[in-house]
Amino acid sequence: MTTAERFRAAVDRRDPTALDDLFTDDVRFHSPVKFSPFEGKPMVLGLFGVLLRTFQDFRYIGHHTGNAETADGTESPSAVLLFRAVVGGKQIHGIDLLHFHEDGRIKEFTVMVRPQSAVRALGEAVLDGLIADGLVPAPADR
Repeated sequence: MTTAERFRAAVDRRDPTALDDLFTDDVRFHSPVKFSPFEGKPMVLGLFGVLLRTFQDFRYIGHHTGNAETADGTESPSAVLLFRAVVGGKQIHGIDLLHFHEDGRIKEFTVMVRPQSAVRALGEAVLDGLIADGLVPAPADR
């Protein structure tokens, strides 16, 4: 079973503990609602805990593999997983772009979603989850 297939199975089971062996220690997660990436396995695993609670009716609907350039300009084996979900009553259509380290683990993860109204709903729900889990401080204006 490939890393992408193992990742997809863990998400389908909503099992964040199964993700631990799939990420490099220095994994970077590029969010559709935050400019700078989430970095490091502890933060990314915490984020996935929030995401798995936030998405409703999450399902992967397609899968493509190949090679792609990472944020640092290097090319690596990659997989694109297409998904649909609901957040805050908003339908989301998106992709997970996974870049793999030479050892097969995920070293970079990028999520892209549409439409804009769903991006906003997702951003708010994830921020609330990150604050509730103590992964980020609450903004001063809250």
